[in-house]
This record gives sequence, C-alpha cells and structure tokens, in this order.
Amino acid sequence: MTQQLLSQAPAQGVAASAAVDAVGLYKAFGKVHAVNGIDLHIEPGEIVAFLGPNGAGKTTTIDMLLGLGQPDQGTVKIFGHSPRAAIARGQVSAVMQTGGLLKDITVRKTVQLTASLFANSQPVDEVLERAGIRDTGDRRVDKCSGGQQQRLRFAMGLLSDPGLLILDEPTTGMDVEGRRDFWQAIRADAARGRTVVFATHYLDEADAYADRIILLRRGQIVADGTAAEIKNLASGRIVRATVTGLDQAIVAALPGVESVELRQDGVLIRTKDSDAVARYLLNQSNATDLEITSHNLEDAFVALTSDEGSAA
Repeated sequence: MTQQLLSQAPAQGVAASAAVDAVGLYKAFGKVHAVNGIDLHIEPGEIVAFLGPNGAGKTTTIDMLLGLGQPDQGTVKIFGHSPRAAIARGQVSAVMQTGGLLKDITVRKTVQLTASLFANSQPVDEVLERAGIRDTGDRRVDKCSGGQQQRLRFAMGLLSDPGLLILDEPTTGMDVEGRRDFWQAIRADAARGRTVVFATHYLDEADAYADRIILLRRGQIVADGTAAEIKNLASGRIVRATVTGLDQAIVAALPGVESVELRQDGVLIRTKDSDAVARYLLNQSNATDLEITSHNLEDAFVALTSDEGSAA
C-alpha cells in the first residue's frame, strides 16, 4: 500500500513547475536493481524525508535528482528542467554528509570562495548567520567540530538561494540543541517556499520535521504520506500494563496477539485486537495503569521495509 499527501506551499518564482517531477525511474548496477520504478512528485515548499534500510535506493535516487547519475529508464525534471540545467541555474544545492571542505582555511574564507563561483550569491554574513556559525567564521575548518562542519556545508548550500535543497544525513555530529536549531532554520526556509528533501537515519527527525515521509524498500516506494499516515499503515496497537502473576501463554493465545513481553514492572503486548487484550487484563488479572498506544514511526518503518513486513 502506498499513500500520498502533497502539502501545498507558495513557491518563489517557480509556481508553474513542480520542484521534483520524476517518472518511471529505473537504475541497475549489474544484477542489482537499485531503483526499480519510482514515480516522485514534490511541490515547492515541501519538506520531504527519504527513509529506508541500507540498500533501499535512497542514495541512488538522490544522485539522479542531482544529475550525478542517469536513470536507465525514466525522466527527472527539477523545476521543469533537467537536473544539470537546474543546478547551472542555481536552483539546486546539496548538503552531503562528508567531504567538500578544505581543512586549512577558515569557515568564512570557505564560504567566500564558494560564493565567488556564483554570478549571484547571498551575502556571506547572512548565510553564516542562518547556518548558526557566524561566531565561528574565523576558525579554521579543521578546528571545527563535526556538527560545525555540517553547518558550514549548509551555509555553502544556501549561497545560490536554491529552490531545492537536498540534504544527506544533515545533522550528523550535531548535539540535541544544534539539531533543533538547524531544523527551525529549515522550516523557516520552507515557509518562504524552499523545498527540502533529506535522507536520514534519525526517525525522530523525520517524524517531527517532515511534511511528508517516503519509505523505500528494494528500490521501490512502499509508503508515501504524513508521519501520521505512515504510522497508521503499521496495523495493530501496543498494550502496556502493570501486572503480576500473568500467564504469558494464555495472553499469547488471545485473538490478534503478535507478541508478549513480560517485564519487571508489567507486560508489553503487541496486538491487532487491543480490545480483547484489555478486557482480559482488566477482568482476568490484577492489571493496573493499562495503556493502549498506536505504533510509532520506528514500528511502521520495520513493518513496511523489512523482508517480513506486511507491505513487502
């Protein structure tokens, strides 16, 4: 099952074209089908998270959006142009996880050198401020922490004022406060019409900050929607209770029960029939503090992308 919900947001001078319009993408490396028939439509102003296990096709798809790889079949348009043409027009920037920095010059000099590559670029002080590293402008790059270096890459990506910003593990090396500040800056940019596509292993970031989540498995999109919609695709509920003397075998035999975990202070039950479990615990045991919750994004991720997942 694939769900799709596209947020509408104002674009800056590109309202007539989708930020990303990819149709029928296929890419193979020998016998490995890295991308196996992806259609992708992203509107200006959306923040979209790409999630999937290693080898799901995230990097290969992003490479094709950036023109770093050509699809064996299918087409990619960025604001109505080919990826390379869009990049040449300054409409696309990428912030990668590693590489791209000269270690023996300062943060400010790095941004100044990058700005010189564009016919029109944003003011250096402005992008340093937006990236949260203006105070470290005189520090040599090799003296910066991993999080500061990642913020520097972000500042460099803002110089052309791109309509589409592609991020690969953007908050690697940042502390909790740094991650929060970074995403506040991203959301402020998106509110002005910038489109953001990011790949991450931090599921909590996708849950908290993405307007839309795309789950990939074996080169195909298996789910596409808001965080709430993705969670709803993982059927069932989690029942927790404080209880003693519970017969695990009896609970495991109840209708819809998938697993039973006895813990020091009680039990955690995964089930497709939470009502049946709740009735049993309340009527046939000494259970207290009973709680029923939906699956979280991690549960949905595992269910939809694992080999045993129901959506496989």
